[in-house]
Amino acid sequence: MGDGVRDGIALVTGASRGIGRAIAFRLAADGWPVAVNYRTDDEGAKETVVRIEDRGGDALLAQGDVSSRDGIEEAFSAAEERGPVLVLVNNAGVTRDGLAMMMKPENWDTVIRTNLDGAFWACRRAMKKMVTARWGRIVNIASVVGVKGHAGQANYAAAKAGLIGLTRSLALELATRGITANAVAPGFVRTQITEALGDERLAQIVEATPIGREIQPEEVAAAVGFLVSEDAAAITGQVLCVDGGMTA
Repeated sequence: MGDGVRDGIALVTGASRGIGRAIAFRLAADGWPVAVNYRTDDEGAKETVVRIEDRGGDALLAQGDVSSRDGIEEAFSAAEERGPVLVLVNNAGVTRDGLAMMMKPENWDTVIRTNLDGAFWACRRAMKKMVTARWGRIVNIASVVGVKGHAGQANYAAAKAGLIGLTRSLALELATRGITANAVAPGFVRTQITEALGDERLAQIVEATPIGREIQPEEVAAAVGFLVSEDAAAITGQVLCVDGGMTA
């Protein structure tokens, strides 16, 4: 078992693919039983669980749409069959890009509801068990877009910037309870979401990244693994940018 592993479980939202899957793999490798949350990608979530188990880890499915409180309750109820959620990684997110002056109200609402509201309610749902255990780790997956903004992504940038503010506030509220709250802000990671940008735009983003390449999901997962570990017990309220120098 990796250091910091307690008598509980790690819940990773949006873990059926991409960054969420890499985080689930990392936490399982560190010894945590992992609840793999997903909304509709049943096949992808099952593959994540199987691959963790094939590597000797422990995982279970925790279906639930985290853009709704009912969905969050479903996911937590499934996870808590194995134990209290002592590690929460809010990774689930969506994009609905468009210039602010032409953005449809539903595209604003969908992004804020999933990326920010969902994370808040998941944190709130997890806190009671963490406080009882006097130990917990909350890691919110933000974005460099939430740090520096991006044209055509006002909704996404607002949600991720709000997530950073939420993280810092929770860190202050929970610090005396043995609970840390931090954010990881990835730069450009090629995922199913970013593929919609098209090859030309993707190439431009890579060119604008100082290290000259994409960020790998495993590199984001490594940052999460560190923040969950006992080595990071004194780190809270921080934003760790895994962005290849974009925010330097």
